[in-house]
Amino acid sequence: MDETRKDAGAEGPVRTPPPAARPESPAPPRPVAAPRPATVAPRPGPAPAPASSPRVAAAAAPRPAAAPAPSAPRPAPAAVAAAPRKAAPVDEASIRRLGETYHAIRKEIQKTIVGQDEVVDLLLVALLANGHCLLEGVPGLAKTLLISSLAQALSLTFKRIQFTPDLMPSDITGTEIIQDDPETGERKFKFLEGPIFANIILADEINRTPPKTQAALLEAMQEHQVTIGGKRHRLSEPFFVLATQNPIEQEGTYPLPEAQLDRFMFNTFVDYPSEDEELEIVKRTTTDLSVEVTPTLEADEILQLQRIVRRVPVADHVARYALRLARLTRAGSDSAPKFIRDYVNWGAGPRASQYLVLGAKARAVLQGRFHASCDDVRAVAYPVLRHRILTNFNAEAEGIKPDGIIRRLIETVDAEENENPARGKLPELFGSPRSGQA
Repeated sequence: MDETRKDAGAEGPVRTPPPAARPESPAPPRPVAAPRPATVAPRPGPAPAPASSPRVAAAAAPRPAAAPAPSAPRPAPAAVAAAPRKAAPVDEASIRRLGETYHAIRKEIQKTIVGQDEVVDLLLVALLANGHCLLEGVPGLAKTLLISSLAQALSLTFKRIQFTPDLMPSDITGTEIIQDDPETGERKFKFLEGPIFANIILADEINRTPPKTQAALLEAMQEHQVTIGGKRHRLSEPFFVLATQNPIEQEGTYPLPEAQLDRFMFNTFVDYPSEDEELEIVKRTTTDLSVEVTPTLEADEILQLQRIVRRVPVADHVARYALRLARLTRAGSDSAPKFIRDYVNWGAGPRASQYLVLGAKARAVLQGRFHASCDDVRAVAYPVLRHRILTNFNAEAEGIKPDGIIRRLIETVDAEENENPARGKLPELFGSPRSGQA
């Protein structure tokens, strides 16, 4: 019994020590935890680190790079970002090249169109100003032929849309159809582009379709894009809408809403040809003579010419002259003349001021001048303002048309300009003397 207890008691101390293989286990990291009091001790006071550890001293010391930061030239990037980008000036070579292009286009259009010089000039001005044009005239005055000839002379894609009462918006912008994928067997939507995906769009008889379909052109004319199924589709540049309407027939037509009219830069009247012009038309169209219009400009060249027009300088007094013409058409303004308050319900908006200046720039460049003048603003005032002035019942009862109001408006503004001697000297500085005041 004693021996067994002795053996049992002897076995107890033998089991307590760990086995020989345990020292190789990853327990040795404990000695690293011993220096913790040394690292915690310096916290109460700003005692410097020992000299034997330069890394610790460098880490504990304050960063000296933060001090010179205020003196660094930090405002330079912000100043560069905030500074407006200065446009390159218009050089003589660009103006000369644009004038040569203008005469070349006129020559090609005259192969198929007789007369209508003012209408052709306004179309080219609207094209260079990146605007749209509404042609109004009786049937048989070659409005469609004029637009198609312009498209051929400019080497641009051309689409014609015949507006009818049953025309739908998807017939203009395009639609999505479901197609079966032969590889996966799945069905997916595919967008089919409508006729609006072209450079020049002829909206023939635009007032014969309901406003729902007319509104399909709003986004395309303003933003040069269409949205179908929540996706935006950009239109090819340059994008130019030419719409026609017949002022005689009003039965079965839908007058364009004001928002649609305001999208057009010009409202141009196509008048009857003169006797000599009509004789030339008869001679050309009653013979076996085929005429081909030669392309003179590409799309990239037209975009470059549009940028040249934007860089044409405009003096402040010319811009204020255009602004004055547009603002005086608003009957609710305190400065509006009495005839405006008597005959006008609604006047022109800010787009009129923009188009007056852009039209004056394009007209000046086409005539070989380096700056726009008040004469250029007067020349484009009628097509810019006539569809933006809404007359009231008094004007209709007295037979007063928007053109008559514009004529009196130009006379009023010119009289104010002549009364101010400071304004009268400015045109002489730019070599554009006043002439032909209405």
